[in-house]
Amino acid sequence: MALAIFATLTACNNQQANMASNERIDSLQAIIAERDTEINGMMENFNDIQEGFQAINAAQNRVTVARLGERANRTQVIRENIKLISETMQQNRERIKELQAQLAKSSFKGTALQKTIENLQGQLEEKNKELESLRAELAQKNIHIAQLDSTITDLHTNVNNLTTETQQKSETISQQDKQLHTGYVLFGTKQELKQKRIWVDGKILRNTFNHSYFERIDIRERLEFKLSSTYAKLLTTHPSSSYTLVRDANKQYTLRITNPDEFWSTSKFLVVRTKN
Repeated sequence: MALAIFATLTACNNQQANMASNERIDSLQAIIAERDTEINGMMENFNDIQEGFQAINAAQNRVTVARLGERANRTQVIRENIKLISETMQQNRERIKELQAQLAKSSFKGTALQKTIENLQGQLEEKNKELESLRAELAQKNIHIAQLDSTITDLHTNVNNLTTETQQKSETISQQDKQLHTGYVLFGTKQELKQKRIWVDGKILRNTFNHSYFERIDIRERLEFKLSSTYAKLLTTHPSSSYTLVRDANKQYTLRITNPDEFWSTSKFLVVRTKN
């Protein structure tokens, strides 16, 4: 009878473990599927942009051949291909903007992809300069393409606007990254901390404390703090497994952060009580 009960309990436990494992697998598969969808969407846009640049290069080559040739319809060929270049550049501009929007909404933020988008933007600007140069050269040869003047002017404005927008987004990302990795550090004796109202009625960092007393640091770079004190006690809460307090030959403490992500996960403020 005991063996039967033990077997039944074991089977139930195994069934529960299998259900939990299946739920974790389903969750991971859903995350992977969502990431694949995001990547596929961006890659489709990226491929369309590359094909657009290839079409522009081909049209430029046809214009060059027509310019140097003596065919009766060379003016018409030039007009048609410059129009194609203008329209394709406009399409690429819109695709780059869509690619930027996809990256902004994506669950992952990669600097490499942002640099790729900026590189595409640079290619678009270069093609715009080439188109303007070609248009000026054709005007000198009395090959006027008046109907494209408005399109080219608008395209130039759009390219400039997109450049400004890209720069603004890069600055915003940089600022957000800086804020995310900023920590605030303060060391002092009990009396000093009380005078600065960092330590009030036995409590640390009440709403009235002054941020200007703290040193701002990049938590990715500062991993060691020399406390110049034979006594050291962390008053803010940080996981004990994420740091060590080490004494030197003079028995003065140095705080070493061994796991920055874990250390700063509970608070971006570090307050250490010391003694002179």
